[in-house]
Amino acid sequence: MKTVGVIPARYGSKRFPGKPLVDLFGKPMVQWVWEGVCQSRRLSRVIVATDDDRIYKTVSAFGGEAVMTRYDHPSGTDRVAEVAADMEVDVVVNIQGDEPLIEGRILDRLVSAFDGESGVEMVTCAAPFDKDTREIDPHTAKVVVDKNGFALYFSRWPIPYAHQEPKGAQWKGPLQHIGVYGFRKNFLMTYTTLCPAPLEEIEGLEQLRALEHGYRIKVLEVDHQPLNVDTERDLERVKTIMRERGIR
Repeated sequence: MKTVGVIPARYGSKRFPGKPLVDLFGKPMVQWVWEGVCQSRRLSRVIVATDDDRIYKTVSAFGGEAVMTRYDHPSGTDRVAEVAADMEVDVVVNIQGDEPLIEGRILDRLVSAFDGESGVEMVTCAAPFDKDTREIDPHTAKVVVDKNGFALYFSRWPIPYAHQEPKGAQWKGPLQHIGVYGFRKNFLMTYTTLCPAPLEEIEGLEQLRALEHGYRIKVLEVDHQPLNVDTERDLERVKTIMRERGIR
Protein backbone atom coordinates (compact mmCIF):
# COMPACT_ATOMS: atom_id res chain seq x y z
CA MET A 1 0.00 0.00 0.00
CA LYS A 2 1.03 3.58 -0.61
CA THR A 3 0.83 5.52 2.62
CA VAL A 4 1.39 9.12 3.66
CA GLY A 5 1.54 10.75 7.08
CA VAL A 6 0.10 14.24 7.52
CA ILE A 7 0.57 16.37 10.64
CA PRO A 8 -2.07 19.14 10.90
CA ALA A 9 -0.60 22.12 12.75
CA ARG A 10 -2.41 25.39 13.26
CA TYR A 11 -1.22 28.36 15.25
CA GLY A 12 -4.56 29.51 16.64
CA SER A 13 -5.35 26.80 19.19
CA LYS A 14 -8.03 28.00 21.62
CA ARG A 15 -6.46 26.34 24.66
CA PHE A 16 -2.80 26.94 23.77
CA PRO A 17 -2.15 29.45 20.95
CA GLY A 18 1.10 28.90 19.08
CA LYS A 19 1.83 25.50 20.59
CA PRO A 20 3.36 23.94 17.42
CA LEU A 21 6.21 26.44 17.78
CA VAL A 22 6.68 26.25 21.54
CA ASP A 23 10.28 25.43 22.47
CA LEU A 24 11.09 21.97 23.79
CA PHE A 25 14.79 21.64 24.59
CA GLY A 26 15.89 23.72 21.65
CA LYS A 27 13.40 22.45 19.09
CA PRO A 28 9.86 23.58 18.25
CA MET A 29 7.26 21.00 19.25
CA VAL A 30 6.27 20.40 15.63
CA GLN A 31 9.83 19.24 14.92
CA TRP A 32 9.69 16.63 17.68
CA VAL A 33 6.44 15.33 16.18
CA TRP A 34 7.85 15.31 12.63
CA GLU A 35 11.03 13.47 13.70
CA GLY A 36 9.02 10.83 15.57
CA VAL A 37 6.73 10.27 12.61
CA CYS A 38 9.71 9.96 10.26
CA GLN A 39 10.85 6.89 12.25
CA SER A 40 7.97 4.98 10.66
CA ARG A 41 8.90 2.37 8.07
CA ARG A 42 5.41 2.25 6.56
CA LEU A 43 4.98 5.93 5.67
CA SER A 44 6.48 6.89 2.33
CA ARG A 45 6.05 10.62 2.92
CA VAL A 46 5.52 12.94 5.89
CA ILE A 47 3.91 16.37 5.48
CA VAL A 48 3.03 19.16 7.91
CA ALA A 49 -0.27 20.80 6.93
CA THR A 50 -0.66 24.32 8.26
CA ASP A 51 -2.53 27.56 7.73
CA ASP A 52 0.18 29.72 9.27
CA ASP A 53 3.24 31.11 7.53
CA ARG A 54 5.29 30.98 10.75
CA ILE A 55 4.79 27.23 11.05
CA TYR A 56 5.44 26.73 7.33
CA LYS A 57 8.78 28.58 7.54
CA THR A 58 9.81 26.76 10.71
CA VAL A 59 9.16 23.33 9.21
CA SER A 60 11.00 24.23 6.01
CA ALA A 61 13.95 25.53 8.06
CA PHE A 62 14.51 22.22 9.86
CA GLY A 63 14.22 20.26 6.61
CA GLY A 64 10.64 19.06 6.80
CA GLU A 65 7.97 19.23 4.12
CA ALA A 66 5.12 21.66 4.76
CA VAL A 67 2.11 22.73 2.73
CA MET A 68 -0.25 25.65 3.24
CA THR A 69 -3.95 24.90 3.64
CA ARG A 70 -7.17 26.84 4.14
CA TYR A 71 -7.59 28.43 7.55
CA ASP A 72 -11.27 27.58 8.07
CA HIS A 73 -11.22 23.79 8.44
CA PRO A 74 -13.48 22.57 11.28
CA SER A 75 -11.00 19.84 12.31
CA GLY A 76 -7.49 18.59 11.78
CA THR A 77 -8.80 15.68 9.73
CA ASP A 78 -10.45 18.09 7.29
CA ARG A 79 -7.07 19.83 6.92
CA VAL A 80 -5.40 16.47 6.28
CA ALA A 81 -7.99 15.64 3.63
CA GLU A 82 -7.24 18.85 1.73
CA VAL A 83 -3.60 17.77 1.45
CA ALA A 84 -4.38 14.17 0.49
CA ALA A 85 -7.16 14.92 -2.01
CA ASP A 86 -4.94 14.96 -5.11
CA MET A 87 -2.42 12.36 -3.95
CA GLU A 88 -2.30 8.80 -5.27
CA VAL A 89 -2.24 6.95 -1.96
CA ASP A 90 -4.13 4.09 -0.35
CA VAL A 91 -3.88 5.03 3.32
CA VAL A 92 -3.57 8.45 4.93
CA VAL A 93 -2.40 8.77 8.54
CA ASN A 94 -3.36 11.85 10.54
CA ILE A 95 -0.90 12.51 13.37
CA GLN A 96 -1.90 15.22 15.84
CA GLY A 97 0.71 17.95 16.07
CA ASP A 98 0.73 17.96 19.87
CA GLU A 99 2.26 14.49 20.42
CA PRO A 100 5.97 15.42 20.73
CA LEU A 101 7.12 11.90 21.63
CA ILE A 102 5.07 9.92 19.11
CA GLU A 103 6.89 6.78 17.98
CA GLY A 104 7.18 5.46 14.44
CA ARG A 105 6.47 1.89 15.55
CA ILE A 106 2.99 2.94 16.67
CA LEU A 107 2.26 4.31 13.21
CA ASP A 108 3.59 1.15 11.59
CA ARG A 109 1.21 -0.95 13.64
CA LEU A 110 -1.66 1.37 12.74
CA VAL A 111 -0.92 1.04 9.02
CA SER A 112 -0.63 -2.74 9.33
CA ALA A 113 -4.24 -2.87 10.54
CA PHE A 114 -5.28 -2.21 6.93
CA ASP A 115 -3.26 -5.13 5.51
CA GLY A 116 -5.74 -7.57 4.02
CA GLU A 117 -8.65 -6.06 5.99
CA SER A 118 -10.98 -4.62 3.37
CA GLY A 119 -13.68 -3.92 5.95
CA VAL A 120 -11.49 -1.59 8.01
CA GLU A 121 -11.86 2.01 6.89
CA MET A 122 -10.60 3.98 9.91
CA VAL A 123 -8.15 3.04 12.67
CA THR A 124 -6.89 4.78 15.78
CA CYS A 125 -4.82 3.84 18.84
CA ALA A 126 -5.30 3.88 22.59
CA ALA A 127 -3.38 2.86 25.70
CA PRO A 128 -4.23 1.80 29.25
CA PHE A 129 -4.27 4.62 31.77
CA ASP A 130 -1.39 4.87 34.19
CA LYS A 131 -1.94 5.74 37.83
CA ASP A 132 -2.06 9.52 37.52
CA THR A 133 -5.17 11.70 37.34
CA ARG A 134 -5.68 11.84 33.58
CA GLU A 135 -8.61 9.42 33.71
CA ILE A 136 -10.67 12.29 35.13
CA ASP A 137 -8.95 15.11 33.21
CA PRO A 138 -11.36 16.64 30.63
CA HIS A 139 -8.40 17.44 28.36
CA THR A 140 -7.77 13.68 28.00
CA ALA A 141 -9.98 11.74 25.58
CA LYS A 142 -11.21 8.33 26.71
CA VAL A 143 -12.54 5.48 24.59
CA VAL A 144 -14.46 2.29 25.34
CA VAL A 145 -14.45 -0.54 22.81
CA ASP A 146 -16.57 -3.55 21.96
CA LYS A 147 -15.37 -7.15 22.13
CA ASN A 148 -14.02 -6.92 18.57
CA GLY A 149 -11.93 -3.84 19.26
CA PHE A 150 -14.18 -1.24 17.62
CA ALA A 151 -14.96 2.03 19.35
CA LEU A 152 -18.26 2.31 21.17
CA TYR A 153 -17.76 5.90 22.33
CA PHE A 154 -15.15 8.58 22.93
CA SER A 155 -15.54 11.17 25.67
CA ARG A 156 -13.73 13.76 27.74
CA TRP A 157 -15.80 12.53 30.69
CA PRO A 158 -14.77 9.41 32.66
CA ILE A 159 -16.65 6.53 31.02
CA PRO A 160 -18.47 4.29 31.71
CA TYR A 161 -20.35 5.21 34.87
CA ALA A 162 -19.53 2.59 37.52
CA HIS A 163 -23.03 1.48 38.50
CA GLN A 164 -21.75 -1.91 39.65
CA GLU A 165 -18.88 -4.34 39.15
CA PRO A 166 -19.13 -6.33 35.88
CA LYS A 167 -19.93 -10.03 36.06
CA GLY A 168 -18.05 -12.62 34.08
CA ALA A 169 -15.25 -11.25 31.91
CA GLN A 170 -12.92 -8.86 33.70
CA TRP A 171 -13.38 -5.20 32.77
CA LYS A 172 -10.10 -3.38 32.13
CA GLY A 173 -11.65 0.06 32.08
CA PRO A 174 -11.57 2.79 29.45
CA LEU A 175 -8.48 3.44 27.35
CA GLN A 176 -6.67 6.71 26.86
CA HIS A 177 -7.01 7.80 23.26
CA ILE A 178 -3.86 8.57 21.27
CA GLY A 179 -4.18 11.28 18.64
CA VAL A 180 -3.39 9.28 15.50
CA TYR A 181 -5.90 8.19 12.86
CA GLY A 182 -5.48 6.04 9.78
CA PHE A 183 -7.94 6.29 6.90
CA ARG A 184 -8.35 4.57 3.60
CA LYS A 185 -8.19 7.53 1.27
CA ASN A 186 -11.66 6.94 -0.16
CA PHE A 187 -13.19 6.97 3.31
CA LEU A 188 -11.24 10.08 4.27
CA MET A 189 -12.82 11.87 1.33
CA THR A 190 -16.24 10.61 2.46
CA TYR A 191 -15.56 11.76 6.01
CA THR A 192 -15.05 15.33 4.86
CA THR A 193 -18.52 15.37 3.28
CA LEU A 194 -20.17 14.45 6.60
CA CYS A 195 -21.66 17.31 8.56
CA PRO A 196 -20.13 17.86 12.01
CA ALA A 197 -22.52 16.05 14.34
CA PRO A 198 -23.92 17.15 17.73
CA LEU A 199 -21.80 14.83 19.89
CA GLU A 200 -18.65 15.93 18.06
CA GLU A 201 -19.48 19.54 18.82
CA ILE A 202 -20.50 18.89 22.44
CA GLU A 203 -17.41 16.83 23.30
CA GLY A 204 -15.01 18.66 21.01
CA LEU A 205 -13.83 15.30 19.62
CA GLU A 206 -13.76 15.05 15.84
CA GLN A 207 -13.71 11.22 15.74
CA LEU A 208 -17.30 11.18 17.00
CA ARG A 209 -18.37 12.43 13.57
CA ALA A 210 -17.66 9.00 12.12
CA LEU A 211 -19.54 7.15 14.88
CA GLU A 212 -22.56 9.45 14.73
CA HIS A 213 -22.87 8.84 11.00
CA GLY A 214 -22.78 5.07 11.48
CA TYR A 215 -19.16 4.27 10.57
CA ARG A 216 -16.88 2.06 12.66
CA ILE A 217 -13.45 2.93 14.06
CA LYS A 218 -11.00 0.14 14.83
CA VAL A 219 -9.06 0.80 18.05
CA LEU A 220 -5.62 -0.74 18.55
CA GLU A 221 -4.38 -1.06 22.11
CA VAL A 222 -0.66 -0.19 22.21
CA ASP A 223 2.04 0.13 24.87
CA HIS A 224 2.69 3.81 24.25
CA GLN A 225 2.18 6.48 26.88
CA PRO A 226 0.33 9.37 25.23
CA LEU A 227 2.05 12.71 25.75
CA ASN A 228 -0.28 15.19 24.10
CA VAL A 229 0.04 18.89 24.89
CA ASP A 230 -3.31 20.64 25.25
CA THR A 231 -2.34 23.17 27.92
CA GLU A 232 0.75 24.78 29.40
CA ARG A 233 0.40 22.39 32.33
CA ASP A 234 0.67 19.50 29.87
CA LEU A 235 3.81 21.10 28.43
CA GLU A 236 5.50 21.09 31.82
CA ARG A 237 4.52 17.46 32.34
CA VAL A 238 6.00 16.53 28.96
CA LYS A 239 9.22 18.37 29.78
CA THR A 240 9.51 16.40 33.02
CA ILE A 241 9.07 13.09 31.21
CA MET A 242 11.57 14.09 28.54
CA ARG A 243 14.14 14.94 31.23
CA GLU A 244 13.52 11.54 32.83
CA ARG A 245 14.31 9.99 29.45
CA GLY A 246 17.61 11.83 29.29
CA ILE A 247 16.57 14.59 26.90
CA ARG A 248 18.22 17.90 27.75
